[in-house]
Amino acid sequence: MNRAELADFLRRARARLDPSDVGLTAGARRRTPGLRREEVAQLAGMSVDYYTRLEQSRGPRPSRQMLTALARALRLTEDERDHLFHLTGERPPRREVTSTHVRPALLLVLDRLHDTPAMVATDCGEVLAQNALSRALSGDVLALPSRGRNMIRRFFLDPAVQELFPPEDRPERAREQVAGLRAVASARPTDPEPAALVAELRAASEEFAHLWDEHHVAVRRAATKRFRHPAIGILELDCEVLVNSDHNQQLVIHTARPGTESHQRLQLLRVVGFQDLMPTSS
Repeated sequence: MNRAELADFLRRARARLDPSDVGLTAGARRRTPGLRREEVAQLAGMSVDYYTRLEQSRGPRPSRQMLTALARALRLTEDERDHLFHLTGERPPRREVTSTHVRPALLLVLDRLHDTPAMVATDCGEVLAQNALSRALSGDVLALPSRGRNMIRRFFLDPAVQELFPPEDRPERAREQVAGLRAVASARPTDPEPAALVAELRAASEEFAHLWDEHHVAVRRAATKRFRHPAIGILELDCEVLVNSDHNQQLVIHTARPGTESHQRLQLLRVVGFQDLMPTSS
């Protein structure tokens, strides 16, 4: 691990970012350009002390999960992310058909969506990034262990997630999840990721197995969904899915129609914020 080079790279990557680049407000006048250390630590989900030691060439070797979090927090390109891994003596992630690296430009769009829940996910359902309002609506998925970040797996195997939807809506949501996964598995027959997820869910969920055998298929597109929030009640939101075909990633945006009760409740959600009210168990 090249601690000196790593520290220099982190400092320079932090200095080139403006708070607005990552969805933060500048606040008081800053003496130096770029993000503060505590802001990078917050974005990466690590302690300020840990990040500070990395920049001071005295920190322990970061885990692969931490390196991935740093790459996202600092809006690194794939080449820069690979360099970050090399500096710590780690082999960079393989650049597979389904990449878990979110491009900085896509993260920039996500950061600009202050007033609507939005997230980036793979077409197999793994959540890669969320904005603040998405966390307030459905919980901080990235705080979960890696296996708990897949929306399809959580839908069928995590009882707490069922509370996110009104009971009468759940059958339709379940069909949509299965039909979407079948479309992905069919489009990528040699990719082990969707096949493994299907095998796991067929074995673990009778509901999934039954729906899979019905052979519904549908590419995920725009829809209207209802969510249950423990503090503000039911929100009826329009869901738009924008696809990055190069990386099989999706920008999922939920909006409320102006003038509706759901729109008022969504504005309230911005005020209430994320207060550990939503289920995040895996």
